[in-house]
Amino acid sequence: MQLRFLLFIALLTSITIISCKSGTVNLFKAASPHEQYRRKLETAGLDKTAMGSAWIAASSNSLQKALNINIPYRETGYFDAGKVPAAAYRFSATKGQKITIDLIKKPTTTALYLDLWELNDVNNPKRIASADTLNHPIQYEIDATGNYLIRLQPELLQSVEYTLEITSGPSLAFPTQSKTKSIGSYWGDGRDNNARKHEGVDIFGSFRSPVVASAGGTVTRVNENNLGGKVVWLKPSGKDYTLYYAHLDEQIAVEGQEVKLGDTVGLMGNTGNARTTPTHLHFGIYTFGGAINPLPFIDPVTKTPGNINASVSNLNKTLRTTGKVNLYSLPQNKSTPIANLTAGTIVNINSATGNFYKAELPDGIIGFINSSELTQTSKPLQKFKIKAARQKAFDQPDSLAAVKLNLRTGETVEVLGNFNNYQLISNETAQVGWIVK
Repeated sequence: MQLRFLLFIALLTSITIISCKSGTVNLFKAASPHEQYRRKLETAGLDKTAMGSAWIAASSNSLQKALNINIPYRETGYFDAGKVPAAAYRFSATKGQKITIDLIKKPTTTALYLDLWELNDVNNPKRIASADTLNHPIQYEIDATGNYLIRLQPELLQSVEYTLEITSGPSLAFPTQSKTKSIGSYWGDGRDNNARKHEGVDIFGSFRSPVVASAGGTVTRVNENNLGGKVVWLKPSGKDYTLYYAHLDEQIAVEGQEVKLGDTVGLMGNTGNARTTPTHLHFGIYTFGGAINPLPFIDPVTKTPGNINASVSNLNKTLRTTGKVNLYSLPQNKSTPIANLTAGTIVNINSATGNFYKAELPDGIIGFINSSELTQTSKPLQKFKIKAARQKAFDQPDSLAAVKLNLRTGETVEVLGNFNNYQLISNETAQVGWIVK
């Protein structure tokens, strides 16, 4: 057994060395770093080993069991080399947002794979971006409103601490020199006694102040109409939508002109049906399906995640609940409970976010629990002596699991916590295992 393990380590080491070299064969050119590593495992035959097959299974299973989060989001976590871990998170994003995913790891030399997936089909997620081996931030413009996934997975036999941060901001530049407070009317507001809905945002500012290109592209139309007055239409390069600038006092751009980001396309005014209103720009975005909400495209407010208040010193530690508590689907006390836990329930801490821990139960169920509802296991719940009928301690709270300890009759044990019908105990030599209550 030891020889087989040493051979596994040798093969894995050679894979890691190859992975760190610059340049790969053409077979791997279009693959993500995660896919390249998997192919190397398969080429070396390590996918047939228990640890290799577990790594491959964890990569796919994590996507099916992704936890829900809201962005912005920040967590600090730990992957233990003694396990075969992977973590995935599901979040919603809106067309027009730019998502930034930043990953800091310790040690920096450890490979930690980060992939972003689009979840149009829950059974067939589509990978849309990956971090490079140096884990530079991923920046991705959301092209379709919907659900997305992030997966983190380290190489085999690698321990790594990480901090994951996800933020969202606008994918386009703001179209005037004004900022958020100058937006006085939003998408969907009623117009003409609610006979129609506002198909854009109104940005107020100084008369004849510059109105600028929010992206580089082509001016497709410069004309006048009853509602918008003097207007300019701009098609950003490579995009499936057109920007609409209305109520201009003067149009600077001309039809067919190629403009760069920040070029002046017109001067703010109140032409069209805005003649009786203060000076403002009506800014809209149109697709083949009609108008869409432009605010996510230009909203200058980038929300940042809150501080991590739960102690990161508890990462990868075994804790227990202080009373009857809930394991939640989101790191919020009012989110949907995944499980109701009894006092003294054992959990393992995977990561910390805000005031919560991402905790794993002994049966593999993962959710979020308030850090204030957990305590150390160093102080036992009780002590007692083993009876003849309770001589075996298992390595999991399952009678079919491997026997970890053979306890002597009369031996004193300490109860560290419980799970379902089992108690986690520590014997006189500080070895731990699970026994039936």
